[in-house]
Amino acid sequence: MIKREIYLSRIRGFYDSDLIKILVGIRRCGKSVILNQIIDELKDRGCSDDHIIYINFEYIEYENLKDYKQLNTYIKEKLIDREKYYIFLDEIQKVDKFEEVVNSLRASTNNTSIFITGSNSKLLSQELSSVLSGRYVLFNIYPLSYKEFIKLSNKNAKDEETFWNYVTWGGLPNRCQFDNEINIKDYLHSVFDSIILRDVVDRLGLKDTVLFNLLLQYIVDTTGREFSADSVIKFLKSEAKSISTETLYNYLDALCKALIIKKIYRYDIHGKAVLKTLNKYYMTDLGIAQIKNNDFEINKSFAIENIVYNELVLRGYDVYIGKTKNSEIDFIATKDKIKEYYQVAYLLTDNKVIEREFGAYESINDNYPKYVLSLDKVDLSKNGIIHKNIIDWLLESNK
Repeated sequence: MIKREIYLSRIRGFYDSDLIKILVGIRRCGKSVILNQIIDELKDRGCSDDHIIYINFEYIEYENLKDYKQLNTYIKEKLIDREKYYIFLDEIQKVDKFEEVVNSLRASTNNTSIFITGSNSKLLSQELSSVLSGRYVLFNIYPLSYKEFIKLSNKNAKDEETFWNYVTWGGLPNRCQFDNEINIKDYLHSVFDSIILRDVVDRLGLKDTVLFNLLLQYIVDTTGREFSADSVIKFLKSEAKSISTETLYNYLDALCKALIIKKIYRYDIHGKAVLKTLNKYYMTDLGIAQIKNNDFEINKSFAIENIVYNELVLRGYDVYIGKTKNSEIDFIATKDKIKEYYQVAYLLTDNKVIEREFGAYESINDNYPKYVLSLDKVDLSKNGIIHKNIIDWLLESNK
C-alpha cells in the first residue's frame, strides 16, 4: 500500500494530543492502512510495541471485546506504567456503547492517545459529539485520489485509458489488485453488499431491500442533477414500488450516513446564502456507481463532474453548487478564506459549448479564481478565466 501522506500530514500534529482522533470513511477505503502507517511512524520515533494497543473489531479474536465493559477492562489492564500509550480501535462502531469506553479512557487517564475508525458518519460524528462534547478531531478518509491510484497501480497517469479506468471503477484500494473486469465487479459487489447489510439494512431494520436498491439506482442515474422527491416517487411507482416522502428521505439519509452518497447544497452567490432546496447528490466512489448503473456506458460528463467534486472535498474544500441570477456554477470551493469557482465539461467541442462554460461566469464580478476544467489538451483560457486539462489538474499537488 502507498503511503497516504495527504492524511498523515493532517493527523501528525495530533499524535500525542488527548483529543480523540476519529477517522471515518466508506468501507474498504483504506482507514486501517492509515492506522498501521501511523503505528509505523510511532515505532520509527521510538515507541515500543507494548505501548501500542491495536484492536480491529473485524477480527474474530476480538469478538468478546464487542462488550464495552470487557473492552474497557482489557485496555485498562494493559496500562501498566506512566509512559504514553497509543490506542487504536478499528471499526469501533461494532461495539455497542463504544463512546462510553472512549470517553472514560480519555477522562480517567492522562497518558493515552486514542485513535478510532468507523464506516458510519452518524456513529462517528452526531452521536459521538453529545458524549465527547468537542473533545475529538474528525478526519474524513476517502477512496484513492487519481494521484494515489496512479502510484498504487503504476499506470501511465497521462493515458486517457488509465483515466477512464479510474472514472469507471473508482478508487477503492483493493480493486487495484484486479485487472479483469469481472473480478473488479465481483469485488465491488461484495463491498457494496457489506455496506448495505451492515450499515443500512441492519441499522434501519429495512425489510424491502429491492426498493432500497431501486432508490440507489435512481441516484446513480441522476448523479449531478437536481434532486426531486416527486421524480423519485414517480420512478419507483413505474417499478411497482410505492414510498412515502418521509420514508424516501429516511432512505436517502441512510445512504448518506453509510457514506455511499454525499449531498451538496446550493449557494446563492449574489444573496450570499446557502439554499436548502434543489440540492444534488454525488457518489463517494464511482466504482460503486458503476455496478448499480443500468446503462452499458457511463455518462462521461456527469462522471467527470463527480470526480472533480470528490477531489475538491479530498483537498479540504467546502463545496457548494453556485447559483447566479441567470445560471449555475458547477462548484464553489472555499478553504481558509479562499474561494474558487469551477465549471466542468467533458470536452469543449465547439464555440457554443465554450461560450456556455466560460459565459457562466459573466455575472460574477469578484476577483476569486475561476476555472473551466475539461479533457481538452489545448489551453483555451480567456478573459481571466483559467482553462485546465482535468488530468493535469488531478495530478497537481494537493493544496
